[in-house]
Amino acid sequence: MITYRRRATPLHAARAGVVVAWGAVLGVATLAAAHPIALAAVACVVVVAAWSAGAGRQVGRAVLFALPAALLIAVINPLLVRQGLTVIWRFGEIPPFGQVDVTLEALVAGAVLGARAVLIVAVAALLAAVVDPDEVLRGLRRVSFRGAVTAALAVRIAPVLARDGRRMALARRSRAAAPPSPTARERVAVVRAVTTGALDRAVDLAATLELRGYATATRVARVPRPWSRHDVGIAASAAAMAALLILAAVEGVPRLETYPRLVTDAGGAAMLLAVAFVAVALAPLALRRGVAR
Repeated sequence: MITYRRRATPLHAARAGVVVAWGAVLGVATLAAAHPIALAAVACVVVVAAWSAGAGRQVGRAVLFALPAALLIAVINPLLVRQGLTVIWRFGEIPPFGQVDVTLEALVAGAVLGARAVLIVAVAALLAAVVDPDEVLRGLRRVSFRGAVTAALAVRIAPVLARDGRRMALARRSRAAAPPSPTARERVAVVRAVTTGALDRAVDLAATLELRGYATATRVARVPRPWSRHDVGIAASAAAMAALLILAAVEGVPRLETYPRLVTDAGGAAMLLAVAFVAVALAPLALRRGVAR
């Protein structure tokens, strides 16, 4: 389970909005990247950032959780996609799919899609480990007070409902005459009981919040907060990464075309852009001064 824990690192010291923007650029880079060099650059940034923030175990567990889905994508894509001219394996006629020919282009495309899926999960896990959720909710509070309260309640109640479901399932298994596996009717009964409890809690919480004045709450005045060196550094890093992504899109570097024939270009320009991307992404993480505040 990924939980936020305050640590003395630049990513933890910066404000939540800036770190989220930095992570969003990493996510865009992952979705836009098609060449293994570009994906390797993003992976390098995620690994070093997770290690620097003390979130290596959390990100590693998330990656292990995403690996089966990525492998499934990499296997299914060459079996279902009929595009590509370089046939490397012929399975023949397989009902109801028809003639199944595995092409090199579909295999590479599936591997790229799987790698993207793993990197997206890794970036999300990194953000979950370094971004303070309470600060995010305070930011939403300035935009929509009731929306922030709703989000906070949803986050807090979800674990309670999960515990209710586990306790009900445990009580059912503790019965002497209970079968080894629950029937569909028993599953529905557990869901109905949990839903009823959730509605009861929602009514109680709504009444409590109304008594405390949330029903008449207005927009909260924003208190200016000075930008720290970490805010400026990570914001500049996000802007530099975005500029490099735009430059790569305009110049078409690095180039990877999978259909109809595999065409790739991994020249010096691609390597230079990848190294520059890693450098500007990780540069603010080297600034350790003032991270304890």
